[in-house]
Amino acid sequence: MLSPWHSLLSPTAPTATEIRAPLHPPNRSLHSSLRSPPPRSVARAAPTLSATATAVSSPPSPKKKVLVPIAMGTEEMEAVVLAGVLRRAGADVTLASVEDGLEVEASCGSRIVADTHIASCADQVFDLVALPGGMPGSVRLRDSDILKRITVRQAEEKRLYGAICAAPAVVLMPWGLHKRKKITCHPSFIGDLPTFRAVESNVQVSGELTTSRGPGTSFQFALSFVEQMFGPHAAEDVDRILMTQIDGDFERSTEVNELEWSIDHNPHVLIPIANGSEEMEIIILVDILRRANINVVLASVEKSPNIVGSQRMKIVADKSITSASDSKYDLIILPGGTAGVERLHRSRILKKLLKEQKQAGRMYGGVCSSLKVLQLQGLLEDKIVTAHPAVANELTCKIIDRSNIVIDGNLITGKGSGTVVDFALGIIRKFFGHGRAKSVANGIVFEYPKS
Repeated sequence: MLSPWHSLLSPTAPTATEIRAPLHPPNRSLHSSLRSPPPRSVARAAPTLSATATAVSSPPSPKKKVLVPIAMGTEEMEAVVLAGVLRRAGADVTLASVEDGLEVEASCGSRIVADTHIASCADQVFDLVALPGGMPGSVRLRDSDILKRITVRQAEEKRLYGAICAAPAVVLMPWGLHKRKKITCHPSFIGDLPTFRAVESNVQVSGELTTSRGPGTSFQFALSFVEQMFGPHAAEDVDRILMTQIDGDFERSTEVNELEWSIDHNPHVLIPIANGSEEMEIIILVDILRRANINVVLASVEKSPNIVGSQRMKIVADKSITSASDSKYDLIILPGGTAGVERLHRSRILKKLLKEQKQAGRMYGGVCSSLKVLQLQGLLEDKIVTAHPAVANELTCKIIDRSNIVIDGNLITGKGSGTVVDFALGIIRKFFGHGRAKSVANGIVFEYPKS
């Protein structure tokens, strides 16, 4: 039986064209590719997306085992990107709580449910132990005697270990695992490192130890482990699917039909989620938007507030979509994830909210495969978007191929998980201006344009 998404394809779609011309010449120095959707007969070599997508390269057998410990106050973006990228590469990743319970509230308020307690990992052998940062999460990791024994043994036996953000200074140094190693960390903690060992690179590999600077370098950090464990081709495969690299031939963000997002209150943003939603996209959005003091509501379209994402991570929503529907939102953002997108489309309440959003002229948007839901609801008519190559053939609107983010009036779209940091910063810029976006980018150690 054909997928319900086949109905999205227009049998009379126009012939593909490519126009190399700036959309707003006075305001832009680079050109973009603006095209009409191709007919269905046009073949495209595009990375595929699925609820359980992994890198094309098969990992060696048995699977590489990875431990990512989490605690109350852990930086959620770092933990989820680590687990999400490594699972896509084929690693067997265990999220382990150092708390009494499995559910932890992370540094920006996201609630994540671990796979197990750290005690159950005490006698296991891991190919990699990778520590996320965040405060007070790093302190709570440091104070876990079981995690300390696991990580010290990891270093003594010359297996891979690493830490990001605050964790190199707050966790590894007290444990003595930084000695004779070049090491980096978040700029706020760089002064705590030994001067002759500290470096300011985004990712620093020193023997078995790899360190990194912050949430904005999480993808680079995770991909460095994919390369170390599975080789460069596997890292390239994952990178190609997630679209994490900032390509010099691509524009970071393009705006057409410019519209001011003017509101007289702190923005309210709804992010609907479902089983199979892409957890990296969810968590990055929540993490970065809340850093700008935006009121973000995660709403489950499932019967339970607990959802299991595309990479098998468990996230707890703030409320149900039914409860969330009592409020109005300045912006509704749909995350991708193939199975999650299909479940979002089945929600009558969400469809009603999207219809009202359009009628009221309020803002909305989506990342990756979620654009298919927006199209089915008529929210992409006469709009210009960007889209992941695996999704672009199914859309009937105009597409700018060579831009990671496109803002068209009250619509914002993004290519994939690797572009969501720029996507979230674009939202902040539209609501508050470039200065606020730049400040948030600096805080997470993410390279962002000066103007």
